[in-house]
Amino acid sequence: MGEQDNARTRILVASEIVTMHAGCPSATAVAVRDDRIVAIGDLTQVRAAVGDDVPVDRTHEADVLLPGLIDQHLHPVLGAGTLTMEVIATEDWILPDRTFPAAHSHEEYVRLLQEAEARTPEGEWLLSWGWHRLWHGQVDRPLLDSISSTRPIAIWQRSCHEFVLNTVALDELGIDEDLLATDPDAGAMVDLPAGHFWEKGAFVLLFGRLTPIIFSPERFTRGLHQMVRYLHLNGVTAFNEPGAILPPGAWELYEAILGHEDTPFTSTFVTDGRALAQAGVPHDKTLELAERDLARAPSGKVRFFPKQVKLFADGAIISQLMQMKEPYLDADGNPNPEHHGEWILTPDVLEERTKLYWDAGFQIHIHVNGDLGLEVVLDTIERRMAEHPRPDHRTVIVHFANSTEEQVDRIARLGAIVSSNPYYPVGFADKYGEIGLGPERADVMTRNGSVVERSIPLSFHSDLPMGRSDPIGMMDCAVNRRTVTGRVAGPEQRISVEAALRAVTIDAAHSWRQEHELGSIEPGKKANFTVVDRSPLTIDPERLDDLRVIGTVFEGRWFPVPAGAKGRGTALAKVVPGPGCDDDHRGCICSAARDLAAHIDLTGAA
Repeated sequence: MGEQDNARTRILVASEIVTMHAGCPSATAVAVRDDRIVAIGDLTQVRAAVGDDVPVDRTHEADVLLPGLIDQHLHPVLGAGTLTMEVIATEDWILPDRTFPAAHSHEEYVRLLQEAEARTPEGEWLLSWGWHRLWHGQVDRPLLDSISSTRPIAIWQRSCHEFVLNTVALDELGIDEDLLATDPDAGAMVDLPAGHFWEKGAFVLLFGRLTPIIFSPERFTRGLHQMVRYLHLNGVTAFNEPGAILPPGAWELYEAILGHEDTPFTSTFVTDGRALAQAGVPHDKTLELAERDLARAPSGKVRFFPKQVKLFADGAIISQLMQMKEPYLDADGNPNPEHHGEWILTPDVLEERTKLYWDAGFQIHIHVNGDLGLEVVLDTIERRMAEHPRPDHRTVIVHFANSTEEQVDRIARLGAIVSSNPYYPVGFADKYGEIGLGPERADVMTRNGSVVERSIPLSFHSDLPMGRSDPIGMMDCAVNRRTVTGRVAGPEQRISVEAALRAVTIDAAHSWRQEHELGSIEPGKKANFTVVDRSPLTIDPERLDDLRVIGTVFEGRWFPVPAGAKGRGTALAKVVPGPGCDDDHRGCICSAARDLAAHIDLTGAA
């Protein structure tokens, strides 16, 4: 190695480096040249590899280095949109600048909504996210009208798959029976007297009309800045949005904010196949549009993955609209014939679109939540493999909420992989055991133990805002499966800390076909590390959620958690004002960001 290489190289030492690299599972030193790892081992071994004259950085000598943590799947649009609203959800949301307390009853929910309405400036919409009927009771158009008959109100359900609006909002958006008649399939998923829109009714008939309000340039800019700080506090160094939602102007803001040199993570995207399928876009045009997404940004800090696509099967778990083999149950444990799931893409459309992308060589990520939905997905993968075998297709079963042991066997046999949301049993098993699924099905949601037992690659995602984008928190959910009442849901489905760490490092990278770049600390890979105060492999597993993120090294550059911040997921971070920031520092929207937003058409309006 020459003098010039030495000048660009440094050695980081730590109390322990957990590498997730089989050739050297643990180390205490790592050499970094520019944005790449060049050597690992103890200090003597690393110096022998890079030279005695390379400087040693002892910033982290009391800390533990992990491979840069990965959130396999989140939604920046939804995270930026929902978490800048009035959050009234089933759990507390602790964000960098504000804590939103949970509502546990109808009375609490209505009180918090009334308080939110009272502090919303005159002339503005009241936008709130987090409502769930099982916790908060019925929220409908008449109730919202009683809160305000002059202000438009839109409630975004906890799953982001449903909305409830008041009369003023419906009138302002021009939504009436005539509009519903333009698409009978979508109109069947609307209850206009209740102001309730779900699944296709929400996505096709309402979402586009609400976009200019929910994703105004100021709101979206503020939300993205908040998300950057939130992910950093939780140690995230890379995320992916499968099925990228791109309102007009969004990509420019992504490049400006997520792609900024001071943003310490990589933002990647997978093209959306759902909207094109729902619109019946012809096959040749569909593939052309997918290639257009890739051409938008095939490389860099903010980019699309090549030849990967997101499709959808059934409805949302948090709405209990997944398609189940056995009936939903009412509060008495009896089958409820009025409660059923929904298809986002009907089985025939899912079959047709899966075949299209499969035959074109795409890796397919499929959103599926019910065991009946999963059966349909596995049937179509089996047909694809019979017609056109692909030994390394890595079709991703996304969410994996409900399944059977036989279906897990099929996943292994078919060569598919799983990305589960480990928060589901923690956040929802208690309530879903009381109504909807019953305790037997609710407790075994996300059968991670069964997946690991069969050596199926397993990754974890937050699906932000469905769960907190906090890989260590996700590990805690999977290892302990402790619900909000303190009991363990499906103890046989708990997994080891090492398996959970794989799910937010190397196996997450594998799910993106990025295992050559990310997911472990080994020579040749990106120098991305999450720095924590203790090793997750030696801490008491029940104390995993107590691990503190000190900061991250992203592509060789150190990004400490700001001084005064309380740490990941447990308390408010101190707001550090920047030049030109607003007085209240909500989102730290500096003047440069406001100037940028003013020149970007995020709403599609002239």
